[in-house]
Amino acid sequence: MSTIKIKQIKSRIGAPRDQKRTLDALGLRKLNHSVEHECTSSILGMVNKVKHLVIIVK
Repeated sequence: MSTIKIKQIKSRIGAPRDQKRTLDALGLRKLNHSVEHECTSSILGMVNKVKHLVIIVK
């Protein structure tokens, strides 16, 4: 499987609780933090939920 790199570009302050939990589940702790995950449907669904807070870096 291929991997994707996810970077948090906006603050979690003011976001709903479920979106904060999604960021925690992805491993994103603070602004400009990046993590790598395998490109699975569950990870892509999580990224889609917080797409306004993160960016996928190629």
